Amino acid sequence: MLKKAKAEMESGESGPAKDTAQGVFDSSHKIWLAGLGAFSRAQREGAKVFESLVKQGEELQSRTKQAASETASAARGVAAAKAKEMQEMAGGTWDKLEQVFEDRVARALSKLGVYTQNDVQRLAARVDELAAAVNKLVAKPAPAKAAPRKRRTTKSAATAGGRKPRTK
Repeated sequence: MLKKAKAEMESGESGPAKDTAQGVFDSSHKIWLAGLGAFSRAQREGAKVFESLVKQGEELQSRTKQAASETASAARGVAAAKAKEMQEMAGGTWDKLEQVFEDRVARALSKLGVYTQNDVQRLAARVDELAAAVNKLVAKPAPAKAAPRKRRTTKSAATAGGRKPRTK
């Protein structure tokens, strides 16, 4: 299009076509110059713009990290509370299950006649009491007794009490 506009200018044509062509040429020349100006400015101010973008990125990253940290902390707190609640619920359930199991086993052993731990402990305590009483009796000195009297027997010992002597 530019070549055509140049050719028309050189040919010296006048009129509305020449004005339009000149307008298009002037506009494209201005656009070209604006592009060159923008490129020049970008070269001069590029470092400043880059530094500004880096600063904005650092600020955004800092805010994002802080928000993520707060969210993670809140989530951690909620998770810990839920875990504790579930642990308490499970502990209570296990305690109940254990008690039911112990009761059933105790009933079964009772029906079979097996002594319980309480029975054995009571018996052990009673044995200890009896042992202490026996030791107390053994430790006392025996009172002096009079010498036993000799009995006179008229019948033999074998026939005493109405029994007959044994014969072989």
